[in-house]
Amino acid sequence: MRILHLADIHIGVENYGRPTTESDLEAMPDYFAPGVDRKRTYLGLSTRLLDFLVALDEVVEFATEQNVDLVLFAGDAYKSRDPSQTHQREFARRIATLANRGIPVFLLTGNHDIAHSLGRATALEIFPTLGVPKVHVAERMETLLVETRSGPLQIVALPWIRRGALLQRDEHRGATIEELARYVEADLTERLLKEAEALDPSIPAILAAHVTVAGAVTSSERSMMLGRDYSLQRSSVGLPAFDYVALGHIHKHQQLGDHPPVVYPGSLQRVDFSEEGDDKGFCLVEIDPTGPAGDRTQWQHISIRARTFLTIDVKIPDDEEDPTALVVHEVNRRNVTDAVVRVHITISSTLASRINDKVIREALSEAHSIAAVSREVIHDKMPRLGSQAQGMTPQQALEWYLNSRSDLDGSATTQALAWGTDLVTEEMARE
Repeated sequence: MRILHLADIHIGVENYGRPTTESDLEAMPDYFAPGVDRKRTYLGLSTRLLDFLVALDEVVEFATEQNVDLVLFAGDAYKSRDPSQTHQREFARRIATLANRGIPVFLLTGNHDIAHSLGRATALEIFPTLGVPKVHVAERMETLLVETRSGPLQIVALPWIRRGALLQRDEHRGATIEELARYVEADLTERLLKEAEALDPSIPAILAAHVTVAGAVTSSERSMMLGRDYSLQRSSVGLPAFDYVALGHIHKHQQLGDHPPVVYPGSLQRVDFSEEGDDKGFCLVEIDPTGPAGDRTQWQHISIRARTFLTIDVKIPDDEEDPTALVVHEVNRRNVTDAVVRVHITISSTLASRINDKVIREALSEAHSIAAVSREVIHDKMPRLGSQAQGMTPQQALEWYLNSRSDLDGSATTQALAWGTDLVTEEMARE
């Protein structure tokens, strides 16, 4: 039994993008939006939106070529809890492609998929509403039996829990956020154990959970959090009744347990620079239904082509004659083509005026976008007069200050002293 596990697609992230051009569309891989009029549909949309759609299309293509038995999505289809019609259309198009190719799809509700208020439909509810065949949606904690070409699979679903519902209960009125979090963690742990105990050990079983597990290393999801987070212990999710624990919510790929494997596949695309060094992709899980429970699972992480984010740090020596040329040299040493790039320059105050931003940006012309060309200007510590100030006239104090400035030449010092003396003289005349 082959299962493709992915999570955190976040369609709608469009930072660092620009309008898509015809040349952008011509460069797209063949598997992007098959059967769709690309120019009519995508021209002018954000290139970053297309980044996320291309990544999802790569998943669909892989699932088709590898003839997987199930695609399991562990939550967060969109960036927004109120996705646009365009975003919903593009996600639904790819889910429908999988279903039409005979591949069952399991969709778990994440925190970005639920509405802001109770009673409103989730972003994934449209699939069961329309009765889309082979698409299973889990919006509450339950165990589902999903039929695949390789036999049945038990999936214990743990979607994102709406703590707002808890506030409606009399026993939780007036509770603090921390008290609610502790209650949720204890309640979910108990309910997970009951679900696991009710599983049939002769049928492969997976836990699909959109949650933070203690010990996980986070990245940009912290900046995208919609409300306060809660977490479960690894012992609460890594129960021996499960053959694999398919997690979502954390954007960094990582494994938190071995028996069973407790795995975050990570997000498909980089959201921002906090994910610059992260490997992006999904997991291919293989379970042998005839093997012994607890020892019948193998899995691997499959990397995909994600947009490169690149930070170029340049420290300018104090004796550098051409700071701009040095920055350009560092830029040319890196592969900036089609990347989202930011340049950070550390430079002394005496050299800061010699940086030419225009020249640096021209050197970055092959980048997909330039996030920033920033400077950290280091100012020399100014000497203090201390006791020397006693008895000094304003003109003498000004002259002492100007002479201490290493970035001023003789003529500038003379001119500034003359202007300062005139101002002091005029002020004293008024008195």
